[in-house]
Amino acid sequence: MKSILKITTAILIFVIGFGCSSKKEETKNTKEKKTTMTAKQILGNPAYLAISYGGYRENSREIQPTVNELKEDLKILSAMGIKILRTYNVQPKLPHAANVLKAINELKKEDPNFEMYVMLGAWIDCLNAWTDIAPDHHIESPQNEGEIARAVALAKQYPDIVKIIAVGNEAMVKWATSYYVQPSVILKWVNHLQELKKKGELSKDLWITSSDDFSSWGGGDESYRVKDLEDLIKAVDYVSMHTYPYHYSHYDPGFWKIPEDEQKLSDIEKIDNAMLRALEKSKQLYKNVSNYVKSIDATKTIHIGETGWASISSGHYGKNGSRATDQYKQGLYYKHIRDWTHKAGISCFYFEAFDEQWKDANNPLGSENHFGLINLKGEAKYPIWHLVDKGVFKGLTRNGKPITKTFKGNKEEMMKTVLVPNTDYPR
Repeated sequence: MKSILKITTAILIFVIGFGCSSKKEETKNTKEKKTTMTAKQILGNPAYLAISYGGYRENSREIQPTVNELKEDLKILSAMGIKILRTYNVQPKLPHAANVLKAINELKKEDPNFEMYVMLGAWIDCLNAWTDIAPDHHIESPQNEGEIARAVALAKQYPDIVKIIAVGNEAMVKWATSYYVQPSVILKWVNHLQELKKKGELSKDLWITSSDDFSSWGGGDESYRVKDLEDLIKAVDYVSMHTYPYHYSHYDPGFWKIPEDEQKLSDIEKIDNAMLRALEKSKQLYKNVSNYVKSIDATKTIHIGETGWASISSGHYGKNGSRATDQYKQGLYYKHIRDWTHKAGISCFYFEAFDEQWKDANNPLGSENHFGLINLKGEAKYPIWHLVDKGVFKGLTRNGKPITKTFKGNKEEMMKTVLVPNTDYPR
Protein backbone atom coordinates (compact mmCIF):
# COMPACT_ATOMS: atom_id res chain seq x y z
CA MET A 1 0.00 0.00 0.00
CA LYS A 2 2.88 2.32 0.96
CA SER A 3 4.61 1.53 -2.33
CA ILE A 4 1.51 2.46 -4.34
CA LEU A 5 1.23 5.72 -2.43
CA LYS A 6 4.90 6.54 -3.10
CA ILE A 7 4.53 5.83 -6.83
CA THR A 8 1.35 7.93 -7.09
CA THR A 9 3.02 10.84 -5.28
CA ALA A 10 6.06 10.65 -7.58
CA ILE A 11 3.84 10.72 -10.67
CA LEU A 12 1.93 13.74 -9.39
CA ILE A 13 5.17 15.62 -8.64
CA PHE A 14 6.45 14.83 -12.13
CA VAL A 15 3.23 15.92 -13.83
CA ILE A 16 3.00 19.17 -11.84
CA GLY A 17 6.68 19.90 -12.37
CA PHE A 18 6.44 19.20 -16.10
CA GLY A 19 3.37 21.40 -16.38
CA CYS A 20 5.09 24.32 -14.63
CA SER A 21 8.25 24.06 -16.71
CA SER A 22 6.16 23.83 -19.90
CA LYS A 23 4.28 26.98 -18.91
CA LYS A 24 7.56 28.75 -18.11
CA GLU A 25 8.94 27.66 -21.46
CA GLU A 26 5.80 28.89 -23.21
CA THR A 27 6.04 32.27 -21.43
CA LYS A 28 9.75 32.50 -22.32
CA ASN A 29 8.99 31.73 -25.95
CA THR A 30 6.22 34.37 -26.02
CA LYS A 31 8.58 36.98 -24.57
CA GLU A 32 11.33 36.02 -27.01
CA LYS A 33 8.91 36.25 -29.91
CA LYS A 34 7.83 39.74 -28.86
CA THR A 35 11.33 41.07 -28.19
CA THR A 36 12.69 39.75 -31.47
CA MET A 37 9.99 41.16 -33.76
CA THR A 38 11.67 43.13 -36.53
CA ALA A 39 10.45 45.75 -38.98
CA LYS A 40 10.54 43.07 -41.66
CA GLN A 41 8.18 40.91 -39.59
CA ILE A 42 5.93 43.80 -38.55
CA LEU A 43 5.41 45.63 -41.86
CA GLY A 44 2.71 44.09 -44.00
CA ASN A 45 1.58 41.92 -41.07
CA PRO A 46 -2.17 42.50 -40.49
CA ALA A 47 -1.75 41.48 -36.84
CA TYR A 48 0.40 44.59 -36.33
CA LEU A 49 -2.04 47.44 -36.90
CA ALA A 50 -0.31 50.81 -37.47
CA ILE A 51 -1.35 54.39 -36.72
CA SER A 52 0.08 57.90 -36.59
CA TYR A 53 0.14 59.25 -33.07
CA GLY A 54 0.38 62.64 -31.44
CA GLY A 55 -0.74 62.88 -27.84
CA TYR A 56 -1.04 66.69 -27.69
CA ARG A 57 -4.22 67.76 -25.93
CA GLU A 58 -3.78 71.56 -25.84
CA ASN A 59 -3.59 74.17 -28.61
CA SER A 60 0.17 74.54 -28.25
CA ARG A 61 2.96 71.99 -28.30
CA GLU A 62 4.63 73.99 -25.54
CA ILE A 63 2.26 72.11 -23.25
CA GLN A 64 3.61 68.58 -23.52
CA PRO A 65 1.47 65.60 -22.53
CA THR A 66 2.81 63.94 -19.41
CA VAL A 67 4.16 60.40 -19.45
CA ASN A 68 1.09 59.29 -17.51
CA GLU A 69 -1.18 60.90 -20.12
CA LEU A 70 0.77 59.15 -22.86
CA LYS A 71 0.39 55.82 -21.04
CA GLU A 72 -3.36 56.48 -20.88
CA ASP A 73 -3.39 56.93 -24.67
CA LEU A 74 -1.20 53.90 -25.31
CA LYS A 75 -3.55 51.66 -23.35
CA ILE A 76 -6.47 52.96 -25.45
CA LEU A 77 -4.55 52.31 -28.68
CA SER A 78 -3.51 48.85 -27.51
CA ALA A 79 -7.18 48.07 -26.80
CA MET A 80 -7.91 49.06 -30.43
CA GLY A 81 -5.38 46.48 -31.62
CA ILE A 82 -2.69 49.02 -32.51
CA LYS A 83 0.85 47.63 -32.22
CA ILE A 84 3.03 50.17 -34.05
CA LEU A 85 2.95 53.97 -33.82
CA ARG A 86 4.43 56.63 -36.04
CA THR A 87 5.96 59.75 -34.45
CA TYR A 88 7.34 62.76 -36.30
CA ASN A 89 10.28 64.53 -34.67
CA VAL A 90 12.78 64.38 -31.84
CA GLN A 91 13.41 68.10 -31.42
CA PRO A 92 14.96 69.15 -28.08
CA LYS A 93 12.06 71.42 -27.09
CA LEU A 94 9.48 68.78 -28.02
CA PRO A 95 10.25 65.62 -25.99
CA HIS A 96 6.99 63.96 -27.10
CA ALA A 97 8.61 61.06 -28.99
CA ALA A 98 11.17 60.43 -26.25
CA ASN A 99 8.35 60.39 -23.69
CA VAL A 100 6.28 58.01 -25.85
CA LEU A 101 9.22 55.59 -25.82
CA LYS A 102 9.59 56.02 -22.07
CA ALA A 103 5.86 55.38 -21.59
CA ILE A 104 5.97 52.20 -23.71
CA ASN A 105 9.02 51.01 -21.80
CA GLU A 106 7.24 51.52 -18.48
CA LEU A 107 4.08 49.78 -19.68
CA LYS A 108 6.15 46.79 -20.83
CA LYS A 109 7.68 46.52 -17.37
CA GLU A 110 4.26 46.79 -15.72
CA ASP A 111 2.75 44.20 -18.07
CA PRO A 112 5.05 41.77 -19.96
CA ASN A 113 2.24 41.14 -22.45
CA PHE A 114 2.06 44.81 -23.50
CA GLU A 115 3.35 45.05 -27.05
CA MET A 116 3.95 48.30 -28.94
CA TYR A 117 6.61 49.41 -31.44
CA VAL A 118 7.54 52.76 -32.97
CA MET A 119 8.41 54.18 -36.37
CA LEU A 120 10.53 57.07 -35.11
CA GLY A 121 10.46 60.21 -37.24
CA ALA A 122 13.41 62.57 -37.61
CA TRP A 123 12.29 65.97 -38.93
CA ILE A 124 14.28 67.41 -41.84
CA ASP A 125 14.23 71.08 -42.90
CA CYS A 126 15.88 73.31 -45.47
CA LEU A 127 17.94 76.38 -44.52
CA ASN A 128 15.82 79.20 -43.04
CA ALA A 129 12.74 76.99 -42.68
CA TRP A 130 10.02 78.43 -40.44
CA THR A 131 11.75 81.84 -40.20
CA ASP A 132 11.09 85.31 -41.63
CA ILE A 133 13.91 84.72 -44.12
CA ALA A 134 13.09 83.06 -47.45
CA PRO A 135 13.75 79.31 -47.22
CA ASP A 136 16.63 78.02 -49.34
CA HIS A 137 15.45 74.66 -50.66
CA HIS A 138 18.90 73.76 -52.00
CA ILE A 139 20.70 73.95 -48.65
CA GLU A 140 19.72 71.93 -45.63
CA SER A 141 19.17 73.29 -42.14
CA PRO A 142 22.15 72.89 -39.76
CA GLN A 143 19.59 71.54 -37.27
CA ASN A 144 19.23 68.30 -39.24
CA GLU A 145 22.46 66.79 -37.92
CA GLY A 146 21.29 67.06 -34.31
CA GLU A 147 17.86 65.66 -35.21
CA ILE A 148 19.43 62.54 -36.75
CA ALA A 149 21.82 62.16 -33.78
CA ARG A 150 18.89 62.25 -31.34
CA ALA A 151 16.98 59.65 -33.36
CA VAL A 152 20.06 57.40 -33.35
CA ALA A 153 20.45 57.80 -29.58
CA LEU A 154 16.80 56.83 -28.98
CA ALA A 155 17.05 53.84 -31.33
CA LYS A 156 20.06 52.66 -29.32
CA GLN A 157 18.32 53.27 -25.99
CA TYR A 158 15.12 51.45 -26.99
CA PRO A 159 16.14 48.80 -29.57
CA ASP A 160 13.21 46.60 -28.48
CA ILE A 161 10.72 49.39 -29.35
CA VAL A 162 12.17 51.50 -32.20
CA LYS A 163 11.94 49.34 -35.31
CA ILE A 164 12.00 52.00 -38.06
CA ILE A 165 13.57 55.45 -38.46
CA ALA A 166 11.88 57.74 -40.99
CA VAL A 167 14.13 60.50 -42.29
CA GLY A 168 11.87 63.50 -42.91
CA ASN A 169 8.12 63.91 -43.15
CA GLU A 170 6.84 65.25 -46.50
CA ALA A 171 10.30 66.80 -46.70
CA MET A 172 10.73 66.46 -50.47
CA VAL A 173 7.30 67.43 -51.77
CA LYS A 174 7.37 70.91 -53.27
CA TRP A 175 4.04 72.06 -51.87
CA ALA A 176 5.75 72.01 -48.44
CA THR A 177 7.03 75.47 -49.30
CA SER A 178 8.09 76.30 -45.73
CA TYR A 179 10.73 73.60 -45.43
CA TYR A 180 11.18 71.11 -48.30
CA VAL A 181 14.64 69.89 -49.27
CA GLN A 182 16.12 68.18 -52.30
CA PRO A 183 16.22 64.34 -52.39
CA SER A 184 20.02 64.53 -52.00
CA VAL A 185 19.56 65.69 -48.39
CA ILE A 186 17.31 62.75 -47.49
CA LEU A 187 19.70 60.41 -49.32
CA LYS A 188 22.66 61.74 -47.32
CA TRP A 189 21.02 60.95 -43.97
CA VAL A 190 19.57 57.60 -45.08
CA ASN A 191 23.07 56.55 -46.20
CA HIS A 192 24.48 57.76 -42.87
CA LEU A 193 22.02 55.58 -40.93
CA GLN A 194 22.64 52.59 -43.19
CA GLU A 195 26.37 53.01 -42.57
CA LEU A 196 25.78 52.96 -38.80
CA LYS A 197 23.96 49.64 -39.29
CA LYS A 198 26.91 48.23 -41.23
CA LYS A 199 29.29 49.30 -38.44
CA GLY A 200 27.10 47.61 -35.86
CA GLU A 201 26.27 50.90 -34.12
CA LEU A 202 22.59 50.39 -34.95
CA SER A 203 20.74 47.10 -35.21
CA LYS A 204 20.91 45.52 -38.64
CA ASP A 205 17.17 44.82 -38.23
CA LEU A 206 16.32 48.52 -37.85
CA TRP A 207 14.73 49.67 -41.10
CA ILE A 208 15.39 53.09 -42.57
CA THR A 209 12.96 54.95 -44.80
CA SER A 210 11.60 58.40 -45.58
CA SER A 211 7.88 59.12 -45.42
CA ASP A 212 6.62 61.39 -48.15
CA ASP A 213 3.86 62.30 -50.58
CA PHE A 214 3.19 59.89 -53.46
CA SER A 215 4.55 62.47 -55.91
CA SER A 216 7.90 62.66 -54.08
CA TRP A 217 8.32 58.91 -54.72
CA GLY A 218 7.80 59.32 -58.45
CA GLY A 219 4.11 58.37 -58.47
CA GLY A 220 2.93 61.60 -60.10
CA ASP A 221 4.72 64.60 -61.61
CA GLU A 222 7.71 63.26 -63.54
CA SER A 223 9.84 66.25 -62.52
CA TYR A 224 10.42 64.41 -59.22
CA ARG A 225 12.09 61.49 -61.01
CA VAL A 226 15.71 62.55 -60.64
CA LYS A 227 18.94 60.58 -60.13
CA ASP A 228 19.05 61.31 -56.40
CA LEU A 229 15.54 59.88 -56.00
CA GLU A 230 16.63 56.72 -57.82
CA ASP A 231 19.58 56.41 -55.43
CA LEU A 232 17.30 57.08 -52.47
CA ILE A 233 14.92 54.30 -53.54
CA LYS A 234 17.90 51.93 -53.65
CA ALA A 235 19.15 53.14 -50.25
CA VAL A 236 15.98 52.83 -48.13
CA ASP A 237 14.80 49.51 -46.72
CA TYR A 238 11.28 50.24 -47.94
CA VAL A 239 9.26 53.15 -49.32
CA SER A 240 6.74 54.97 -47.09
CA MET A 241 4.20 56.91 -49.20
CA HIS A 242 1.32 59.25 -48.33
CA THR A 243 -2.05 59.46 -50.07
CA TYR A 244 -4.95 61.78 -49.21
CA PRO A 245 -8.12 61.53 -51.33
CA TYR A 246 -9.72 63.83 -48.72
CA HIS A 247 -7.46 66.67 -49.90
CA TYR A 248 -7.74 65.67 -53.55
CA SER A 249 -11.53 66.19 -53.29
CA HIS A 250 -10.63 69.89 -53.52
CA TYR A 251 -7.29 70.00 -55.37
CA ASP A 252 -7.79 67.15 -57.87
CA PRO A 253 -11.54 66.49 -57.82
CA GLY A 254 -12.03 64.39 -60.95
CA PHE A 255 -12.79 61.26 -58.90
CA TRP A 256 -15.04 63.20 -56.51
CA LYS A 257 -17.51 64.48 -59.14
CA ILE A 258 -20.77 62.53 -59.29
CA PRO A 259 -20.78 60.77 -62.71
CA GLU A 260 -23.65 61.43 -65.10
CA ASP A 261 -24.93 57.87 -64.79
CA GLU A 262 -25.20 58.24 -61.00
CA GLN A 263 -27.18 61.48 -60.95
CA LYS A 264 -30.47 59.63 -60.39
CA LEU A 265 -29.18 57.66 -57.42
CA SER A 266 -30.24 58.47 -53.86
CA ASP A 267 -28.00 60.80 -51.84
CA ILE A 268 -26.63 57.96 -49.71
CA GLU A 269 -25.85 55.90 -52.82
CA LYS A 270 -23.98 58.86 -54.31
CA ILE A 271 -21.97 59.25 -51.09
CA ASP A 272 -21.21 55.54 -50.75
CA ASN A 273 -20.03 55.37 -54.36
CA ALA A 274 -17.88 58.49 -53.93
CA MET A 275 -16.09 56.84 -51.02
CA LEU A 276 -15.41 53.75 -53.12
CA ARG A 277 -13.88 56.07 -55.74
CA ALA A 278 -11.79 57.66 -52.94
CA LEU A 279 -10.39 54.23 -52.12
CA GLU A 280 -9.70 53.59 -55.81
CA LYS A 281 -7.83 56.92 -55.94
CA SER A 282 -5.51 55.75 -53.15
CA LYS A 283 -5.07 52.36 -54.80
CA GLN A 284 -4.19 54.00 -58.11
CA LEU A 285 -1.59 56.29 -56.50
CA TYR A 286 -0.10 53.31 -54.65
CA LYS A 287 0.12 51.47 -57.96
CA ASN A 288 1.77 54.48 -59.63
CA VAL A 289 4.41 54.67 -56.88
CA SER A 290 4.90 50.90 -56.94
CA ASN A 291 5.40 50.82 -60.70
CA TYR A 292 8.03 53.55 -60.58
CA VAL A 293 9.84 52.28 -57.48
CA LYS A 294 10.04 48.73 -58.80
CA SER A 295 11.35 50.01 -62.13
CA ILE A 296 14.31 51.33 -60.11
CA ASP A 297 14.61 48.51 -57.56
CA ALA A 298 12.33 45.51 -57.93
CA THR A 299 13.10 44.30 -54.39
CA LYS A 300 11.59 47.30 -52.62
CA THR A 301 8.26 47.07 -50.78
CA ILE A 302 5.91 50.03 -50.45
CA HIS A 303 3.79 50.75 -47.37
CA ILE A 304 1.46 53.65 -46.58
CA GLY A 305 3.03 56.09 -44.11
CA GLU A 306 -0.02 58.32 -43.96
CA THR A 307 -3.60 58.49 -45.13
CA GLY A 308 -6.69 59.73 -43.34
CA TRP A 309 -9.96 61.63 -43.43
CA ALA A 310 -10.99 64.65 -41.33
CA SER A 311 -14.42 64.83 -39.70
CA ILE A 312 -14.76 68.64 -39.53
CA SER A 313 -13.72 71.45 -41.87
CA SER A 314 -14.47 75.15 -41.95
CA GLY A 315 -12.49 75.44 -45.19
CA HIS A 316 -12.18 73.65 -48.53
CA TYR A 317 -13.88 70.43 -47.47
CA GLY A 318 -17.01 71.72 -45.74
CA LYS A 319 -20.47 72.89 -46.88
CA ASN A 320 -19.45 75.34 -49.61
CA GLY A 321 -16.37 73.35 -50.54
CA SER A 322 -16.06 69.69 -51.57
CA ARG A 323 -18.27 68.48 -48.70
CA ALA A 324 -15.89 65.61 -48.07
CA THR A 325 -15.83 66.15 -44.35
CA ASP A 326 -18.03 64.27 -41.89
CA GLN A 327 -17.81 61.21 -39.67
CA TYR A 328 -19.83 58.96 -41.98
CA LYS A 329 -17.37 59.44 -44.85
CA GLN A 330 -14.47 59.17 -42.40
CA GLY A 331 -15.89 55.84 -41.26
CA LEU A 332 -16.25 54.50 -44.80
CA TYR A 333 -12.73 55.55 -45.75
CA TYR A 334 -11.26 53.99 -42.61
CA LYS A 335 -13.03 50.69 -43.27
CA HIS A 336 -12.21 50.62 -46.97
CA ILE A 337 -8.50 51.46 -46.52
CA ARG A 338 -8.05 48.97 -43.67
CA ASP A 339 -9.82 46.19 -45.60
CA TRP A 340 -7.75 46.77 -48.73
CA THR A 341 -4.36 47.08 -47.03
CA HIS A 342 -4.99 44.01 -44.84
CA LYS A 343 -5.78 41.88 -47.88
CA ALA A 344 -2.88 43.33 -49.88
CA GLY A 345 -0.26 42.87 -47.13
CA ILE A 346 0.39 46.60 -46.89
CA SER A 347 1.00 48.38 -43.59
CA CYS A 348 -1.08 51.55 -43.27
CA PHE A 349 -0.16 54.15 -40.67
CA TYR A 350 -3.65 55.65 -40.49
CA PHE A 351 -3.62 59.36 -39.72
CA GLU A 352 -4.40 59.67 -36.89
CA ALA A 353 -5.28 58.31 -33.46
CA PHE A 354 -6.53 61.41 -31.62
CA ASP A 355 -7.57 64.92 -32.65
CA GLU A 356 -4.83 67.51 -32.01
CA GLN A 357 -5.87 71.16 -31.74
CA TRP A 358 -2.39 72.71 -32.00
CA LYS A 359 -2.22 72.03 -35.73
CA ASP A 360 -4.53 74.93 -36.60
CA ALA A 361 -4.61 76.64 -33.23
CA ASN A 362 -6.24 79.84 -34.46
CA ASN A 363 -9.02 78.00 -36.27
CA PRO A 364 -10.68 75.41 -33.99
CA LEU A 365 -12.82 74.10 -36.88
CA GLY A 366 -9.86 73.75 -39.25
CA SER A 367 -9.69 70.27 -40.77
CA GLU A 368 -6.10 69.67 -39.61
CA ASN A 369 -7.38 69.56 -36.04
CA HIS A 370 -9.93 66.83 -36.77
CA PHE A 371 -8.26 63.81 -38.39
CA GLY A 372 -8.37 61.76 -35.16
CA LEU A 373 -10.46 58.65 -34.57
CA ILE A 374 -11.06 59.92 -31.02
CA ASN A 375 -11.86 63.58 -30.32
CA LEU A 376 -10.61 65.76 -27.48
CA LYS A 377 -13.68 64.94 -25.38
CA GLY A 378 -12.62 61.30 -25.34
CA GLU A 379 -15.41 60.35 -27.75
CA ALA A 380 -14.85 57.63 -30.32
CA LYS A 381 -15.90 58.82 -33.78
CA TYR A 382 -18.13 56.79 -36.10
CA PRO A 383 -15.25 54.72 -37.64
CA ILE A 384 -14.71 52.97 -34.29
CA TRP A 385 -18.18 53.00 -32.73
CA HIS A 386 -18.11 49.22 -33.11
CA LEU A 387 -15.15 49.03 -30.72
CA VAL A 388 -17.19 50.85 -28.06
CA ASP A 389 -20.01 48.33 -28.64
CA LYS A 390 -17.52 45.48 -28.16
CA GLY A 391 -16.44 46.94 -24.82
CA VAL A 392 -12.75 47.17 -25.70
CA PHE A 393 -12.45 50.52 -23.87
CA LYS A 394 -14.00 49.24 -20.65
CA GLY A 395 -12.11 50.67 -17.67
CA LEU A 396 -10.03 53.01 -19.85
CA THR A 397 -10.24 56.80 -19.68
CA ARG A 398 -8.76 59.92 -21.32
CA ASN A 399 -8.56 63.03 -19.17
CA GLY A 400 -10.62 61.13 -16.63
CA LYS A 401 -13.47 60.48 -19.07
CA PRO A 402 -14.53 57.05 -20.33
CA ILE A 403 -14.46 56.49 -24.10
CA THR A 404 -18.00 57.00 -25.37
CA LYS A 405 -19.50 57.51 -28.84
CA THR A 406 -19.86 60.82 -30.66
CA PHE A 407 -23.47 61.92 -31.26
CA LYS A 408 -24.23 59.72 -28.21
CA GLY A 409 -24.18 56.84 -30.66
CA ASN A 410 -27.22 58.17 -32.55
CA LYS A 411 -26.50 57.44 -36.24
CA GLU A 412 -29.65 59.24 -37.36
CA GLU A 413 -28.38 62.46 -35.76
CA MET A 414 -24.93 61.98 -37.28
CA MET A 415 -26.37 61.47 -40.78
CA LYS A 416 -27.98 64.93 -40.60
CA THR A 417 -24.41 66.32 -40.96
CA VAL A 418 -23.62 64.25 -44.07
CA LEU A 419 -23.78 65.96 -47.47
CA VAL A 420 -23.48 64.78 -51.07
CA PRO A 421 -20.05 65.51 -52.65
CA ASN A 422 -19.70 68.88 -54.32
CA THR A 423 -17.29 69.90 -57.04
CA ASP A 424 -19.03 72.93 -58.56
CA TYR A 425 -17.68 75.82 -56.51
CA PRO A 426 -15.10 78.54 -57.10
CA ARG A 427 -11.55 77.58 -56.12
